[in-house]
Amino acid sequence: MYAVIQTGGKQYRVSEGDTLRVEKLGAEEGASVDLDKVLMVADGEAIKVGTPYVDGGKVTATVKSHGRAKKVKIIKFKRRKYHLKRQGHRQWFTELEITCIRQAEGQG
Repeated sequence: MYAVIQTGGKQYRVSEGDTLRVEKLGAEEGASVDLDKVLMVADGEAIKVGTPYVDGGKVTATVKSHGRAKKVKIIKFKRRKYHLKRQGHRQWFTELEITCIRQAEGQG
């Protein structure tokens, strides 16, 4: 069984037991988080696609940790103008472990 969820402006394909990094969420470590923007749920041959979200669909995850990704280096350079600008960016993330995928009531 797997689901496609949306969080932080991105879409992720998740199954129970998966670990993924998403944009930073305001939840404490060890807390349970419900992700209700479920775009699709597939259980074997039974596929349920939402318009845009699946009614009653919910993915429950546990917050494992918060952190920052590797540095992305940004360099702006203009030739023959003595212009060189360097900048770096480290994006915050939340690491989640998927614990449960639920469909509409009475299913799954």
